[in-house]
Amino acid sequence: MSIEVKNLVKTFGDKRVIDGVSFKVNNGETLAIVGFSGSGKSTILKLICGLTTPDSGEIITSEGDIAMVFQYSALFDSLNVADNIAFALHERKELRKKYTEKEIKNIVAEKLELVGLKGIENKFPSELSGGMQKRVSFARAIVTEPKTILYDEPTAGLDPISSTLIEDYIVRLKDETHAASVVVTHQMSTITRTANRVIMLYNGKVVFEGTPEEMLRQDNEYTKQFCMASLEGPMRMIAEN
Repeated sequence: MSIEVKNLVKTFGDKRVIDGVSFKVNNGETLAIVGFSGSGKSTILKLICGLTTPDSGEIITSEGDIAMVFQYSALFDSLNVADNIAFALHERKELRKKYTEKEIKNIVAEKLELVGLKGIENKFPSELSGGMQKRVSFARAIVTEPKTILYDEPTAGLDPISSTLIEDYIVRLKDETHAASVVVTHQMSTITRTANRVIMLYNGKVVFEGTPEEMLRQDNEYTKQFCMASLEGPMRMIAEN
């Protein structure tokens, strides 16, 4: 078991954003978290990786790193690709003396090749397309060999072809690293192409849990509204968290 979330609760001000959420993600499995804007999806990721703390409940993760792939890559503009990817190896106290510079160079090259970007170490983020920046952020995320990878809207702002490429790499990284992966997304293709299981949130609660195939059957009134992109149904648009 890589991630287990038990009865998680998180409140901001007078609003309970996460209200008793529980789920598990096994090693080598990808869970998609879906729902309308403001349903608490990104807050779940922040809780798992420790960017914010829960009011109550429990988060159990396997020993090892938790990697976060941010929505818009979040690369350092002033650093080239190699230095962006190697940032954790240079800056984290427990890793600084673990590798020689030659070993770090080889690790960076290996991770870039894994995401299909061999030989771009000396380029800067401004010289890359949005899809390439996203893949560099993938390489940076896996440089510490994480046991858990979290993706926040990984295909946001990308064209359909670039989105498909990114989805393929999410699957590839899961297979290569055998990490437990959690993908927050609105995009149906990302759900169907990358996820083994899906949970849907509304008002901070889980209103559906199942496979992508079960979601697409639309037997649940919430999944039906989501898949049909309908204004009619039990869910009402609320402010983004």
